[in-house]
Amino acid sequence: MESGNCPKCQSESIVKSGVVNKRQRYKCKQCGYHFTVKKLGKRIDDYFVVKALQLYLEGVSYREIERILGVSHVSVMNWVKQYKIKRPDNYDYHPAYKILNKKELVQYMGDSDFTAGKGILITEVGDKFMVIHWDRFRD
Repeated sequence: MESGNCPKCQSESIVKSGVVNKRQRYKCKQCGYHFTVKKLGKRIDDYFVVKALQLYLEGVSYREIERILGVSHVSVMNWVKQYKIKRPDNYDYHPAYKILNKKELVQYMGDSDFTAGKGILITEVGDKFMVIHWDRFRD
C-alpha cells in the first residue's frame, strides 16, 4: 500500500477511508486511527546543506548564504537549529568572499598578495569556487 504504516501504532494493516482536502485518507484496522499521507516537501541535496553550514560557521550571514547557494535563508536557519550549530563568539571581523571560476581562481592565487596577512578558505560551490578571506589580528 502507498501509505506505508500507521503513524500511531506502526501497523501495516490499513485501509482507504475516504478523501480529505483532495488527499487520500486511511484508517488503521489495528488501532482505528485515521490519517492522511504527509505531503513531502522539496528535498534539498545534502551538498547544499553542508555548504550552507560551512559558510555559516565562517561568519557569512543567512541572506548572503541565500544569494550564494540559491537556498532560502529560512532553510539555512532551520538547518542551523536542527544540527545545533553554534558559531564562535567573535564579532571582531566579518569575512569577505569572492565567487570565482577555475581560471579566475588560478589567477587570484598567483597574485603576490594572495595570503599576505589574511586567513583564507577556498571551497567549491557548484561549478565555481568561493574564496573566503579575513584579516588576521595582529598584536
